[in-house]
Parts: sequence; C-alpha cells; structure tokens
Amino acid sequence: MTNFNTDVAVIGGGPAGLAAAISAYENGAKNVIVLDRNKWLGGILPQCIHDGFGVEETGSSMTGPEYAEMYINTAKKLRIKFMNETMVLQFNKNRKIIAANKKDLHQINAKSIVLAMGCREKTRWNIMIPGDRPSGIYTAGVAQSFINLYNIMVGKKVVILGSGDVGLIMARRLKFEGAKVLGVVEILPYASGLQRNIVQCLDDYGIPLYLNHTVTYIKGRERLESVTIAQVDEKIDIIPETEREIKCDTLLLSLGLIPENELSRNVGIEIDNVTGGPIVNQYFETSLSSVFACGNCLQVYDTVDALAIDAKKAGENAAKNTIKQNKKINIKAGKGINYVIPQRISKSGKIRFTLRVKKPCVSPTLRVISGDYELFKKKLRWANPANMVGFDIDISDETIKAKGDLVVLLDGY
Repeated sequence: MTNFNTDVAVIGGGPAGLAAAISAYENGAKNVIVLDRNKWLGGILPQCIHDGFGVEETGSSMTGPEYAEMYINTAKKLRIKFMNETMVLQFNKNRKIIAANKKDLHQINAKSIVLAMGCREKTRWNIMIPGDRPSGIYTAGVAQSFINLYNIMVGKKVVILGSGDVGLIMARRLKFEGAKVLGVVEILPYASGLQRNIVQCLDDYGIPLYLNHTVTYIKGRERLESVTIAQVDEKIDIIPETEREIKCDTLLLSLGLIPENELSRNVGIEIDNVTGGPIVNQYFETSLSSVFACGNCLQVYDTVDALAIDAKKAGENAAKNTIKQNKKINIKAGKGINYVIPQRISKSGKIRFTLRVKKPCVSPTLRVISGDYELFKKKLRWANPANMVGFDIDISDETIKAKGDLVVLLDGY
C-alpha cells in the first residue's frame, strides 16, 4: 500500500471536480489530487457534443468536449495530480482516503476533501414499469454515449419516457441520425427540461410531447416490440380507457438523476432527503469538518456553468480550510419550495442561495422570513422546477445570534 499526504483531495474528475481542483490550487493549496474511476477526465462532457456550454461562465458557446478540454488543460498547466482508473473505496472522519487501482492500494491523507462524484441515471426499475424484459431499453445517457462516442445506433423507432434535458437532446440527436422519434412521454403536466430544449429539440423537429402520460407496459420477446402509454390524472393515477399501444424498437428513459453519495453516507455525512446530496453550509462544507461537496452530487444543476461556479467556491473554501463552525441556523423550504441550498448558515455575511420550486407559477413573490421578521422579498416574473432560482442575502450577526430558523417560501404559489 502506498501512503502519501495532500492538501486537497477531489473525488471525481468531472466538470465540478476539475473546477474545484483548479480553484483550490489558485487559492493556496499547492498539493491537489483528483481521483476518478474513469479512464478519461471530464465526466460525461466528452459525450455531450452539442454546444451551449460555457456561455454564462466565459461568454462563448462550446461543445462538451471543448469545455472539458479547457479545464483539463488549465489543470495540467498547474500540475494538478490526476489518478485515473482509481476507485475510492472509503474515507474516514480523519480524511484518510482508501483508493484502489490496477497498480496498488493507496492511502491518501488529506487536509480537505471535495466530494464531486456526480450522478447516476434512474432506470426502469426505479419506477417499476411492468412488462417484458427485451433488449432495446436504454437510459438516455447510455444511448448518448453509444451514438456520440462509439458510433452505435440504438434503434430506428424510438419512444422517450421522461422530458429531462438529456432525453430532449437525444430526441434531436436521434432525429439527426435518421431515427423516427415517435414521442416524448412525460407523467407531469409540464416538461422537466429547460424551455430552450423543448423548443430547440422537440418543437423545431415536430416531435410530439405527451404531458400527463406514462408508459404502463413494455412488450417484446428478444427485442422491444411496443410500449403502451396512458393518460394520468392529478394524482398520477392511470385514467381507464386511455391506453394505447405504440409500435417501437427502442425505449429511452430520461427519468432524472440520483446523486452518487454512497461514500458520503458510509462516513456518516448528513444527507438531504429531497436533493439526495449532503447537507451543507454557505461554504459548501458538509456536516463533517473539512469535507466539502459540489456539483451534481450536491444537487442536480441546470447548466454546467452554474455547477462550475459553485464548484470553484467549494474548492476555494477547501484550500483555505479556516472555517469555524459557530452558532448555526437552519434554512427550511416553505410553501411552494422544493429545497434550498445551503441548508445551514454558520457565519454572517453575504450568502448565495439556490432553490427549486415545486411547480410552475407566474409572478410569485419569493420571501425569506425568520419568525415575524422578513429578511428578503423579491417579485419573480415566473418560476419553474426545471430552472434553479438563485439570490443573495446579507445575513447579519443579529440574525445568527437569534438562532431562529429561516424559512424560504413563495407567495402567490
């Protein structure tokens, strides 16, 4: 077993991990290491060949591979150490990491750890779709990697279940490759993906979107032969006599993402039941001292730009590692709010909050209150679960000393 020390260890070599590592180095941590189980760096970016990356962050539109290359080249110039094809098995409360690769078993003693493990896709079994078990059923991300990285066509007649952004982008991609996309089926009364993807990927190519519908049965022996879809009511119950069969050979699943936090749970880090990611304070520090979380293992982001900006803050705080946990107040999601990050505040100052609402609404008023006292109020033009909402508040010492929970809510919801 090899044994070595480092200032900051970043677990995950995707966009969040790369951004955090670079930021940590630039803020004084001269010994930074990135551990990733893949052969390559950049996470899923190499398979995202569409453009739109980097617009918010750099002002120019890049493809996924270009955006990844920008960060990889910067990290290499800074001589940040990478350990690819390395699986982190565990770490403890003293920040001793045990990792394995084909060369050896490694113990890494880190002053700070940044968690950037990303997400995995939900599968058919997460929502228990009944029926046969034929070939031809893929998650949207797997289909994307097959087509964009390996030049493997997944099918000719395709139905997509779920309207997440990857599913929408794949609807367009399959259309480009000559497949017939028979429709995108969404159980909710609104699309889960960004509005720009609805327009650019579905509307522009005449691909139908079936809201308030779901797949109720999968049929096929060797290969998928058809799926049955049906309309659902407000309680997500299937409406009788609305079922219809669609002949197809491929079903793509775009059902959402699950943050990868097995390592976090095993070491005892507190996990938010709504986001599936660690509970953090305004410094992105988890309940375990000197362990920080960023990227999609913290919350599922809309864009890689917003993800990278937050990851840089996590990397900076990990490098400085001078945070003192003072009196802490909790942030709670109130009426109309699904979740809020950070979930805790430990020190006064200007704090950036991000949240998602529960359902689409027009002209709501966002408020932050502590008891009868209103700390923040802002009128929004609209709010949608697909779009993260961000805002800043100056939290005073008096608020911290009062130690009352802050509640974020929507009026007009």
